[in-house]
Amino acid sequence: MAVPELHHDNPAALLAAYYESLWQAGGQDMAEINPALAVEAVGFTRYEGDWLGVVITPWFLRLFLLPGGGSLWGEIPLGQSRYISLPGETMQFVADAAPSLGAFQYSTLLEPTSLVADMSAARQMAIRVMQPFGYLPPDPVLPAYREEPAAAGVSRRGFFRRLAGKR
Repeated sequence: MAVPELHHDNPAALLAAYYESLWQAGGQDMAEINPALAVEAVGFTRYEGDWLGVVITPWFLRLFLLPGGGSLWGEIPLGQSRYISLPGETMQFVADAAPSLGAFQYSTLLEPTSLVADMSAARQMAIRVMQPFGYLPPDPVLPAYREEPAAAGVSRRGFFRRLAGKR
């Protein structure tokens, strides 16, 4: 078997572009799509040296594995399956390839996506899937409020008591 093209950089944008092109080329004509969803790659991170992440489309949510030179990747013929032990469960991955991506493997998480309310719900599902692999979602944007540090020698309780007008 040929050696797969290794992804040294995060392949999320490549996957999103590939599935977006499929969507634009006629995906809207598929029988079972969820019009509340769009194409998005979520949570791509290195795990055991290879790349794992979730791709959301209007027709599926899948966990993708792409070769990064690590120990998780295992070459199998196109269309064939292999089982990979991951934290929490063993999952079936199917081999596939695309000209812009090279070889990849995927495990279907949800198909069709009719029960997903919106992109926010789909993203939350993807984040939950990726957390065991060390993915931490970006912090939400917080308001510009910044608490000033308490003066030296003043306890936190004392600081808040003074704020409340108590001594």
